[in-house]
Amino acid sequence: MVGLVFVTFFVISLLTNILGPVVPDIISSFQVSLTAAGFLAFAFFIAYGVMSIPAGFLVERFTEKPVMVLAFLAGTLGSLSFALFPGYRVAIISYFTIGAGMAVLQVAINPLLRVAGGEENYAFNSTLAQLVFGSASFISPRIYSYLVLNLKGTSDSQNLVLRILRRLTPADLPWASIYWIFAFSALLMVVILFFTRFPRILHTADERVGSLDMYRSLSRQRVVWLYFTAMFAYVGCEQGTADWMSTFLRQYHGLDPHTTGAAAVSWFWGLLTAGCLVGMLLLKIFDSRRVLLGACAGALFCLSAALFGPAKISVIAFPAIGLFASVMWPIVVSLALNSVAEFHGSFSGILGTGIIGGAIVPVIIGRIGDYAGLRSGLAFLYITFGFVLSVGLWAKPIISNATIRLKKAPGELVD
Repeated sequence: MVGLVFVTFFVISLLTNILGPVVPDIISSFQVSLTAAGFLAFAFFIAYGVMSIPAGFLVERFTEKPVMVLAFLAGTLGSLSFALFPGYRVAIISYFTIGAGMAVLQVAINPLLRVAGGEENYAFNSTLAQLVFGSASFISPRIYSYLVLNLKGTSDSQNLVLRILRRLTPADLPWASIYWIFAFSALLMVVILFFTRFPRILHTADERVGSLDMYRSLSRQRVVWLYFTAMFAYVGCEQGTADWMSTFLRQYHGLDPHTTGAAAVSWFWGLLTAGCLVGMLLLKIFDSRRVLLGACAGALFCLSAALFGPAKISVIAFPAIGLFASVMWPIVVSLALNSVAEFHGSFSGILGTGIIGGAIVPVIIGRIGDYAGLRSGLAFLYITFGFVLSVGLWAKPIISNATIRLKKAPGELVD
């Protein structure tokens, strides 16, 4: 069951983080503006955001297994619709459908991981699950690059998968072939889930979605809105960078989105994952607010280098943003939950809704980019990264993160 949860995390990430590499192809293939391309991310993350709280009600009402099957069916339907009928309008509907399914899965699998692996192993398994999630984010752009480069050729010696995909995919849209991979992966998960027995799960207080009264109580607290905005800003930073870097590298430096652009996005997610391990060490040494300030400063420096540096610097600086962004999500979430005394499950749902930042910020970047150039559009990330940085200045958690206590003298300990 733990293995099944890890595979689920892998497939979620595989479907979720491919938008950045395909944006240049969508713009050129369907002749759409930067704003229109940004609406693809909007469709996906608005579904992700609005489904975060309702997904909790669905899981409590119908239990995990049927809800997960339904979610993967949504992922299959969304991927298959675009694979069969590739077009901009179909893409909007497809991304919304996939986003809704993936949001439901995220809510369902965390309690399942806790019960299946044992509460005593939950922290370790959660960290390992994030590494699995990140590995799929690293691999997904490389699968896309492999398919595009190989489907352009006509060699008869290619493997069976490539030959099948060539027949299924329009010759002028080789990049769309990855949605057949997504559809197959999601459908395979439906079959696996159907034949899998699930344990009985009793949800903890933090996992329950909560009552409407709890949400009303939280909505009256200023700190709740501040942290919601921080989550909105962070997801906007993450998706704004990942979605537009390949397009930027093509427009300003003439780099191939199928190779260099896809590799940059892949390394962004790879460093975002690897940075979590570095962050775990830093959080055992320093106060989380100081780590957050340092991470934001590093991300802003890399953003500046990416936007205004030459090609050889830009292609390194964009992925490096992921290294610094890696600790932002867990720190903001932990500071948020440690800043309220009750209703943590409901507060988690509100924070999850902040994912809509990934819907709105890429559209803002695209809109500015249409009028003033993509460099100016991406400069909007200075505002979102700046707000995340501000959390390190105004956060006043009830409980601070535990750090290693160093021995100063016999019998005396200091932080």
